[in-house]
Amino acid sequence: MFDDISSSSLRVAAAGLAARQSAIANNIANIETPGYRARKVEFEQALSGAIAHGDSPDSVTPSTQTSLEPTRLNGSNVNLDEETLSHIDTTMRYQLTMRALDSKYGLLRDAIKGA
Repeated sequence: MFDDISSSSLRVAAAGLAARQSAIANNIANIETPGYRARKVEFEQALSGAIAHGDSPDSVTPSTQTSLEPTRLNGSNVNLDEETLSHIDTTMRYQLTMRALDSKYGLLRDAIKGA
């Protein structure tokens, strides 16, 4: 039950989304830092590929790249509008992932209780 592909995928997604939220927070915190380059976290394509090829989702780890967006005068390339939208999208995805995990574990709780 805990090692099935959907549970593993949801755990990897939650970890990837948490890493993305952290990167977004760092990007926003450093928006005025001269020369700061925004970071982007990717994992969805690797997770999808692992599932499609029958590999374990647990083998997928989020990757962090430096954004190639153009820089402002101070050398920073953080775009507040983009970061804000990404934050909202990531938060909604994280909440959905947590609800799916809660539902999955709720079924297990019910089975153990005998309900």
